Amino acid sequence: MSRPRLVVVGAGIVGCALADELTERGWTDVTVVDQGPLFATGGSSSHAPGLVFQTNPSKTMTEFAAYTVRKYAALGAGCFRQVGGLEVATTPERWTDLHRRQGWAESWGVEGRLVDPGRCAELWPLLDRDQLLGGYHVPGDGLAAAVACGEAQAARATGRGARFLPGHTVVGIEQKGGRVTGVSVVTAGEYRTIPADVVVCAAGFWGPSIGRMAGLTVPLLPLVHQYARSGPLPAQPVGPILRHQERDLYFRQHGDRIGVGSYAHRPMPVAQDEITPGGTTMPSVQAFTEEDFDPAWRDAVELLPALAGSTYEDGINGIFSFTPDGFPLIGEAPHLDGFWVAEAVWVTHSAGVARALAEVLVDGRSGFDLHECELNRFEQAHLSPAFIEERGRQNFVEVYDVIHPLQPMEAPRPLRTSPFHVRQRELGACFLEGAGWERPHWFEANTPLLEDLVRRRRAEYSDLPKEAQSMAVEPFLGAAQRDEWAARHWSPIAAAESHATRERVALYDMTPLKRIEVSGPGAATFLQRMTTNNVDRKPGSVTYTLLLDVRGGIRSDLTVARVTEDTFQIGANGNLDLDWLTRHAPGGVRVRDLTPGTCCVGVWGPRARELVQDLTDMDLSNEGFRYFNCRTGYVGHVPVLALRVSYVGELGWELYTTADMGLKLWDTLWAPGLAVAGGRAAFNSLRLEKGYRLWGVDMTTEHNPYEAGLGFAVRRDKDFIGRDALPAAPTEIARKLVPLLSTEVVMGKEPVRHGGRTVGYVTSAAYGHTIHRPIAYAWLPIELATPGTHVDISYFGRRVPAEVAAEPLFDPGMEKIRR
Repeated sequence: MSRPRLVVVGAGIVGCALADELTERGWTDVTVVDQGPLFATGGSSSHAPGLVFQTNPSKTMTEFAAYTVRKYAALGAGCFRQVGGLEVATTPERWTDLHRRQGWAESWGVEGRLVDPGRCAELWPLLDRDQLLGGYHVPGDGLAAAVACGEAQAARATGRGARFLPGHTVVGIEQKGGRVTGVSVVTAGEYRTIPADVVVCAAGFWGPSIGRMAGLTVPLLPLVHQYARSGPLPAQPVGPILRHQERDLYFRQHGDRIGVGSYAHRPMPVAQDEITPGGTTMPSVQAFTEEDFDPAWRDAVELLPALAGSTYEDGINGIFSFTPDGFPLIGEAPHLDGFWVAEAVWVTHSAGVARALAEVLVDGRSGFDLHECELNRFEQAHLSPAFIEERGRQNFVEVYDVIHPLQPMEAPRPLRTSPFHVRQRELGACFLEGAGWERPHWFEANTPLLEDLVRRRRAEYSDLPKEAQSMAVEPFLGAAQRDEWAARHWSPIAAAESHATRERVALYDMTPLKRIEVSGPGAATFLQRMTTNNVDRKPGSVTYTLLLDVRGGIRSDLTVARVTEDTFQIGANGNLDLDWLTRHAPGGVRVRDLTPGTCCVGVWGPRARELVQDLTDMDLSNEGFRYFNCRTGYVGHVPVLALRVSYVGELGWELYTTADMGLKLWDTLWAPGLAVAGGRAAFNSLRLEKGYRLWGVDMTTEHNPYEAGLGFAVRRDKDFIGRDALPAAPTEIARKLVPLLSTEVVMGKEPVRHGGRTVGYVTSAAYGHTIHRPIAYAWLPIELATPGTHVDISYFGRRVPAEVAAEPLFDPGMEKIRR
């Protein structure tokens, strides 16, 4: 089989690592070009301090870093020093957060331990022990010499046939018929084109410039970050790399000097045309601004008093890449086949990212779950220069902050709002943000519902003393099972909205969910090939189905409504689904994003039929409108597509209309005294009680449908992508996603233990207001997935007892949803 001709733009550590990974897999026609010299090319790799801290809230980023450690430690002398990593806490908040970080490490398979101030001082004798509350020590962390690592990997790639060309400035990306054909370069004043079937942009902070040559927006913001060295200090034993995140500082040793890095200064973005040598040593280094570093030096002296007898030297403002969400950019351009990017990658994750991309290019998918990092995850609204800069600046400011899982970005807001937004504000919505959308999590207008709920609960225990009544009410609301962390960005009003949904009817804004239309004479055949379930059913049917990759991993879950013979509306998870379907669509099949011009309200609860029937021309009886069917009709004056589906486990419909009619739809449905508005907090609680999975959280490409409990959505009697990679039988699995009932509300990503060892990790979690128990879904080995098995969740280092339960936890007979 012939191998493609591949050109990598950029001979920094990512380009070198990618050449090594590709040639190891047999792709030997690899050319790496760089405008600078080899291998200190002048990019970020040339000045990077090389700290490799593995622990990250993202499983994927942790795995990238862990692979980077393993690979660079094996490259040879001078490439990687496994000195360990130490993060210290001087405040209770940071000390608590280090417990959370240790939990992530345990969940993702990294060895790390919490240590007391004495041990911190042993590891770093210069520390002021009296300031410390403790630290988090990872023996496997260390220092990568970026240039040496790049050169070592380049040597291996060259030995397999790769070429590295210095002094080659890229001036154009050649293309024909929607496919890349080569890279045009200027070298020694001469212009030439290097033919290519595949081009990978690994140009670091020059990525946006290279992307523009290919007609691609690379959402990356170059920002400077300060680093300086102390003067000579008395000899010290080699210690771990050190972070003092409360002051946005990190430290490493340079012989008898200490290197100090700071993120404490103001964000200083650098435009593409400003990245020039500018009188400094290399393009990636800007002139040092002492006034920005002086406060950081004072903080460094406070933590390491020995620095008081020194001063800083050799300061630089070094350029690094930041994206709107803090993750790398990995993937193929949506409009230009064969043009790929591996951008916004720090040394910490460089080998892991290179391996992931090499696996995708050679094998069609990676062993890493890449959904957080895929290039095409961003919506069009996220690609404006203003958005990229605002979010990039905020990510710089927050790089070492303690971030709550629900904490929204601060700006720009509001960016995307549904047509119901004005009514939601009138109802006192507490908005959080996701994918740029303003999402109400609860409504202050429902406070009377909460008060009524409390009164009803107290009345049940009216024969008890008031103190005992309170003890009965708090668990009922889910407040008593929450610590301060779990209570952030949450309100007990969610309990009232949950109960109102179960007892009456609630309106949920489902507008932020991606809606895709697939149409054309071949639409049904196309979707049959793309999805696991049988979607080639009569018009008016709705099917729950999955998208798999070539290895049988779950790329997404979809709700597919066949509106007409040749038109399907798909409820999807995001832009990656749109990109996947668009790439695979044959001629004559049209794939388009309906989301910006439409909206959706979920009308769910036992009285949903009562609310809507008198407003519509559709027969909403169970006989006239069956579960998992769809119809077009009117609600009042508003044309709608109605889907009888429910993600809260109650009777109801999703009602879709155009954005211009959205407000009218809400107002038509609004019936005070019967309908209430429900927020995402209640929605999450209700969907977990019913066992409904959330893609990207509960399952990813790492998991197959049988492991995730979604085998019912797989039809093996038809051909679809990934079918042949699935286990021969549904029972041939080694792990399973299961619900746990615990004694305390956790937040997700916590390790699960059994018999003194770590056996899995939590995905989604919430308080089940109907069943009055905290719920946590978790991945466990199949031998521990039996209901009744007792395990422990490690939550901030505390033992939280939990028990595997049978699912669904609510309405197992599906009586409520089908009535």
